[in-house]
Amino acid sequence: FKDAIQHIDKSTVRNWIEELVVVKTFSGLKFQEAILKRLALHFGKSYRLATPAEESKGIDGFLNEQPVSIKPITYKTKMGLNEQINIPIVFYDKKKSEIVIEFNDEMLN
Repeated sequence: FKDAIQHIDKSTVRNWIEELVVVKTFSGLKFQEAILKRLALHFGKSYRLATPAEESKGIDGFLNEQPVSIKPITYKTKMGLNEQINIPIVFYDKKKSEIVIEFNDEMLN
């Protein structure tokens, strides 16, 4: 680990930040909107993305008036962490050619 730290330079940090902010955040937002759109179609509801104030409460979007949180499937392994989400959670898994979503039908209906 000490050896690895010695190899961190400005370029490494820049690449990491670009990956986190540009690629993952941008992709995540696109996934969220696509998932909300698909669920709205499935349930015959309208949808919208959350405002920044709503996002700070763990809300990623709404199906009609129902707030939902959208998380990658890997989030399930972290569910024992301090964060507590008291709204329906939709999980997604980005596959090679599709996004697979998992949700509790009753919670969103």
